[in-house]
Parts: sequence; C-alpha cells; structure tokens
Amino acid sequence: MAEAGGLREKVLELMRQPGYRPRNKGELARALELHPDLRADLRAELALLEREGVIVRGKKARYRLRAQEGNLLSGILRFQPKGAAWFYPDPRDPANLASGIDLERFSRIYVGARKTSVALDGDRVALRIERLGPPVWWKHARHKRASLEAPGAEDQASGRVERILQRRSGVVVGTLIERKGFVYVQPDDGSLPPTIELESAGGGRSGQKVAVRLLEWNSRQVVPRGEITEVLGWPDEGGVDIRGIILRHGLREGFPEEVQNEAGEVPSTVQPEALEGRVDWREKLVITIDPADARDFDDAICVRELENGWELAVHIADVAHYVKPGTALDREARERGNSTYLVDRVLPMLPEELSNGICSLVPAKDRLTRCVTMSFDRKGSMTLARFEQAVICSRSRLTYEEAQEMLEKGTDGLDPSRSEIAGALTRCWELAKLLRQRRFAQGALDLDFPEIRMELDEFGRPSGYRREDYNESHQLIEEFMLAANEAVARAVKNAESPGIYRAHEEPDHDKLFEFAELARSHGYEPGDLVNKKHIQNLLRDCRGQPEEHAIKLGLLKSLKRASYSEEPLGHYGLSKTDYCHFTSPIRRYADLIMHRLLEPLLETPLTRTSKVPARVQCAEISDHISTTERTSASAETESHRLKMLEWLDLSAHEADPPVFEAVITDVRKIGLMVEALEILQRGLVKRDDFPAGDWRLESHRMRYVTMRGTELALGQVVGVRVARVNMERQLVDFLLVGD
Repeated sequence: MAEAGGLREKVLELMRQPGYRPRNKGELARALELHPDLRADLRAELALLEREGVIVRGKKARYRLRAQEGNLLSGILRFQPKGAAWFYPDPRDPANLASGIDLERFSRIYVGARKTSVALDGDRVALRIERLGPPVWWKHARHKRASLEAPGAEDQASGRVERILQRRSGVVVGTLIERKGFVYVQPDDGSLPPTIELESAGGGRSGQKVAVRLLEWNSRQVVPRGEITEVLGWPDEGGVDIRGIILRHGLREGFPEEVQNEAGEVPSTVQPEALEGRVDWREKLVITIDPADARDFDDAICVRELENGWELAVHIADVAHYVKPGTALDREARERGNSTYLVDRVLPMLPEELSNGICSLVPAKDRLTRCVTMSFDRKGSMTLARFEQAVICSRSRLTYEEAQEMLEKGTDGLDPSRSEIAGALTRCWELAKLLRQRRFAQGALDLDFPEIRMELDEFGRPSGYRREDYNESHQLIEEFMLAANEAVARAVKNAESPGIYRAHEEPDHDKLFEFAELARSHGYEPGDLVNKKHIQNLLRDCRGQPEEHAIKLGLLKSLKRASYSEEPLGHYGLSKTDYCHFTSPIRRYADLIMHRLLEPLLETPLTRTSKVPARVQCAEISDHISTTERTSASAETESHRLKMLEWLDLSAHEADPPVFEAVITDVRKIGLMVEALEILQRGLVKRDDFPAGDWRLESHRMRYVTMRGTELALGQVVGVRVARVNMERQLVDFLLVGD
C-alpha cells in the first residue's frame, strides 16, 4: 500500500511502467492500493503535478505523463494587441527536451486568436504543436520577403493551447455593470469575452472598477463566471488604474507579517561588531550619483589616479549581511525577484527598513558595503580586481543633473568641499570615457535611450513630463557598474563556483534581415548585420537624426531578450564574455545571490559564509527571476504608457494644445505613422485628417504627394498635435500643423 510521504514517486513510477494506460483518479487509487484516507492526498498531488506540467489530463479525466506526448510543450503565453499570442517554451523542462523539438530553433511559437483557449496573458500553458515549419501558402507567396529564401522561413511554428497549467494571477480588471437585475463585469482586456457573469456586486456600484477572480471558464464561446475580490473605485479616482495593473500582473504590495517582523529586528545603524574584518573607507572621497527621485542608493564610487593608470572602487550595499539564506526576508525577496518601479510608486523587493534604511548608502551615515577595487592601465584595460568587505560614509549624494553640471563647469565658483567633488568627477569621467571607447571598440552596441518620466499631481493625474537625456553623468555610472559586474562574473566563473549570470544571446539572422529592411526604408545601407561592425556603423550614421529612435527601437526588437542563466553565456549587446548582475542587491535578487557566491573570494573571507545554492538551484532561480523581471517590465511599461496617454488626452482639450516635432516612420494606405520626438510617442495621422489637397499615395517611394509637388515622405519631420486618444485600444491620432 502506498504511503502519503512517497505518493508522488509512486504515481510517477506507475505512469512510467511499460504498457501503462491512462487512468482516472479512482483507477489510480486502486492501482496504487491507496487507503481511502489518502485519496484526498492523491487528488492534491495530481493537481500539483498537472500544474507543474509533469502530467496531463486527457479524455474522461485520465492522466498520463506529458513526456509521452511528444508534441505537447509547456511554457509562457504572451498576448499581442489583436488577440493572437506568442508561446515561449520552457527550454529547461525535461518533457520539452524529451519531445525532440528543437527549442532553440523554435524559441517562440505562434498561437492564433481562436486557439488561445481560456488563457490569460502571462499564464503557463500546455501547447499542442500543430505545425513546425512554414505554412503551406508560404511557398506560393510571390512577395520576396515571404519566399522560402527569406531567413527564418523554416523556423516558423504554430500551435493551440491545450490547457492552463498555472495562472499568472487569474485576476481580471473591468467595469461593474448592474442592469435589469443582472450583474456582470466588462473586462478592460479586449482579448477576453465582453462580459463576466457575477453572482453579486460584492459591495461595488455600477460603473466602478473592480478586480474579478475567474471561477469557471471552459471555452471562449462560453461566458466566464467570476467573483469580485476587490472594489477598486471609480475610474477617475487617483490610483485606481495603477492598482488594476498591480492586480492583473499578480504583483505583491505589502509584506507578510513574518517578513516585517524580521525587517523590524534589523538594527537601524551599523553595529560595532559588524566592522570586524572590514576595510575602512570612511575618510575617503566616496560619493553616490542617482536620479533626483531615487530613495534607495545601492552603489557608490571612488576613483584615484595612479602613475600608470587609475584605481576604481565600486561600493555596493552589503545586503547579504542583513538578508540571510532561508529567512523570511530571503524567501520573500526570491519570490518577488526584483523591485517594480511603477509610474506612481515602487513595489520594493525588500521592506523599507532595509531598502531605504540600513542598506541605502545615504550621505554622512556609516554603511556596510561589498567593494570591488579595480586597477586600469592608461589604455583602459583592467589589470587587477580584488573584493573586500568595507565600511563607508558617503561624502555626497549627487543627482545626475548636479553631476552633469559639475562635469560641464568644473570647479569654478564652488566652495572647497564641492570643488573637491567636482575634481573627483573629472577624474572619474577621464576613466569612464576611456572604458566606454574601449567597450565600443570591442563591439558593444550603443542602444542608450532618453527616458521620459511622467509627473503626477497629488491625485495621481498626469501634470506633465520630464525628459532625461543619457549624458556623461549617466554614462560614467554605467561604465563603472559594467566594470564591477564583469569583474565579479569573471572571478566567480574562474573559481568554478555556481553562479547566476546575465545572458544575452546572439540574434536570429531572420530578425536582423527584417531590421535591415527597416533601415533601408529610411535610406540607410546596412550591409551585413551579422557582422556587428556593420550594426555599429548604422547606429553611428543615424545618431542625431530624426529617425534615430525608430532605428534603435527596430534593432532592439530584433535582438533577443536578455535573461538570467546559470551558465556564463556572454552578453551580445555589451560585447562581454563574462557578465552578471552584482551592483543592485537592494532591488534584484540575482545580485544578492552573486554577493553570497563572492564571499569565499573576499580578501578577508568571512568566518561564517552564507549557504549558497547549487548549480541546479541557480538554474531554477534564474528561470524564476527572468519571469518576474518580464512581469515587472510589462507592468512598468503599461503604467507609464497609461499616464502618457492620459496626459495627451488632457492636453488635446486645452485651449492651446502642445505641438510636437515628429518624424514620419511609415507610410500606409490608412495614413502616416509618426513618432513625436520629444516624448517618444508613436501615433497615426489618418489619411482623412490630411490638409486639403489631392493627395496621392506612392507606395514605392514611401510618400504622399499632391499635384502641386507638396509631399509627406518617410523620414520627414513634421509638426503635429494630438487629435484624439483611444484609451481602450491605447492608440493616438495626431493632426498635422504648420507648413
């Protein structure tokens, strides 16, 4: 008779037997000779195995191993605006690997809008492969780019969702409607059915925004049933929209009591016993440079010029000293994976007592750090790196704007203390500039973008925006953090220790082919983009041009997404063989793990080192935090876009609406696709909204022209203002203004 403790193993052992036929729960219980008291345990174990994708439930609720179904893969589903989706198979899933399908070649699989079953964005699903390779019509296509000669034609695949393995959140946000005795919700997500049935209004009132947990939904042809879990408030109330984003993405807000209790026990000041074995940097000129609205400072720098080069010390908050493996703090940080920076709030990885308190490198306060001290020769080559525990007392907290002003003006008119800092910044930039030149000479890609930050009033409504260009002060910090990350990754790899690395693989050639077509449409001759030198030349040629952002964005979309890996696979974009994340342990769990892995390599090793994960655990953590990073990025982008669109909608109704310079990025039958350069916002100038005239489309020249010779062509800079904003579809229509 099977015991409860080994039930999982007994179930899998039975299913692996030759000649096993699928069985339902009752048949499995009898085959395992289970005591009736253990049948509830069996049901729970089967449900868990199914969620994990180890087993599948087929016809008449009979179970079998998923590995026995060769064309069934598990992975994450990501929806596109019009309802179709991309499926990303899990490259580590044993059953996926056993399927025999080339997961590198078919790294994403198309799922039509009618084949997504009842999945929501971000769900983990089981996908049945319907086609590997191009569709039948592909070989008959006449268009050159659709021919079989086009790169990647054979790497296409499609499938349909068989079942949901695990919901990302299972929460849908929508508007509560009470009408003629019926209560239902109209979901905001256009890919869902138009109504979700409810048994009650859950305390909400018709017209309010609510969060709904799906209870029953078996087919897209059937109306889902759900229950209200939270009444968010009226649509125009401050914070309601962002709260909806948080719930929809399954993000965590407050911390559990156990975590808060542990955080409350952490001392608010550095204790004397914590200084033992640490190098004292408190009298040296150590500074931080961060955004003006930053609240947690996890990195500080100090540069000293030597006779034959420079010495750079990068101090990183010693979070590992306060967050020990296996604690409630550690478990919560791992589950969150990273902090999430929404437009109006931060959802931190660690409680405020640590993230904004004892771990934050605030000025004039003693703080514990892990220090990477690197020596560079006059050519910018790193000749030595050492790692140590340290204690610092930051001399100054600079914003990027303050640092940039010092770099531009030097020491003129400054008091002695600020003059000393300005002089130090000059030395910092001398080294950073050299490191930057060296990095690009080695093949790194210049994909830096200006940042548009939305400004909100006290009610959470957008009142304007702030544009932050990527200047020398940003580049200085970036180069120093890159150097520290590289030094740590190399040391951990050479020590043959397990690790979590930042990986960015080479792009698919078919994606580069598509990007080359985009570059040609803007008048550039890209050359062979498989050669990174040609990509660098293209980026250099478009620098400062109106279409620069469109070109960079197109390249970014053609590259693979960076992720975490237990293997040092290198970083294509940065052109680094060894790279990891080490410099932000307050907001990224990967960095905290690397701090622990570095402990045996410290100049004065700790007497009691942290328990570090094995390589297989590093693989599991890498997968998890890669997923949490994507979820956070999606929520952050959505929250910013929402407030930008809201501001554009408000400004469109002003007496004197703002006018933007915009570049024409595409020419279509429906009109002109444009990008407002100041705010990096894309939109459409509809053909019906063109100025009066006999406009004629010349597709081959990518332009509209009139008989009088007036033209609107790809790459042309025009003046635009907002005509209308569709908040539901998140689309902006512009009007042409001026000549």
